[in-house]
Amino acid sequence: MIQIYHNPRCGKSRNCLAFIDQSKQEYEIIPYLTETPSFDELKDLLQKLNLEPIQLVRVKESVWTENYKGKNLSNDEIIQAMTENPILIERPIVIKDAKAIIGRDLDLVASFLD
Repeated sequence: MIQIYHNPRCGKSRNCLAFIDQSKQEYEIIPYLTETPSFDELKDLLQKLNLEPIQLVRVKESVWTENYKGKNLSNDEIIQAMTENPILIERPIVIKDAKAIIGRDLDLVASFLD
């Protein structure tokens, strides 16, 4: 089953969810702002995305710029920051089987779902 890390206040996330809904494939919404992924879940997600932790961070978020920007953080510290501040997690994230993508580009989502 497809899963989507979704933020209903984000236009890109809403567009991605609507696209997945139109695909008629079964999916599960993960409201990651209220059901924050654990440290281990984020590590697993990063493996599926094939990304380094900093690549999943929304570095323009005020939480990041005010508390973390310019600091020499380890990967584990970056993951911990995302667990403590889920707004920092890039969205939407689409998961299918053992792979995942950041679903901001609907063409990429379309090819991912095929």
